[in-house]
Amino acid sequence: MPSIGHVAVGLAARKLYSRGATGKWSSVPAMIVWSGLSLLPDVDVFGFRFGIHYGSPFGHRGATHSFAFAIGVGLLAYAIAGALRLPRARTALFAAIVVASHGVLDTMTDGGRGIALLWPFSSERFFAPWRPIPVAPLGRAFWSQEGLRVAIYELMLFCIPFVYALWPTRRAPDR
Repeated sequence: MPSIGHVAVGLAARKLYSRGATGKWSSVPAMIVWSGLSLLPDVDVFGFRFGIHYGSPFGHRGATHSFAFAIGVGLLAYAIAGALRLPRARTALFAAIVVASHGVLDTMTDGGRGIALLWPFSSERFFAPWRPIPVAPLGRAFWSQEGLRVAIYELMLFCIPFVYALWPTRRAPDR
């Protein structure tokens, strides 16, 4: 997946999270933070540079794509939310769901070796029974005709969350 769908999820989560909020967490920086959380599991691609093989527990689509990792990020978000004076439980829940959505969406791709959703309890990798999302070429290969095709397809597939996330919100009139 070329991450377009992940960004759509992050943007939509930001809008849901900030319903009724004003200030910095309903702004562009918040869009970046929530999109970054949605992309966070793909930090594992840097492992290739350090000789970590794709199929290893810490390889691509391994530990960082698991529900355990998402829960860990949620707990970290809980701690950070307190320091930022944000609602702790809401922030932790949204962060965990956004990070977990990454692995779940990746199970719906048509390539790779599956997703280690249950790491550290199992090293088995899973795919969803329905796999409508084409896997994108990695690295520089993404900037090819095939990468463009996958990106356009994904934009169409995730257009509803994008429209929801980017549609202007009506503000209540001041009284």
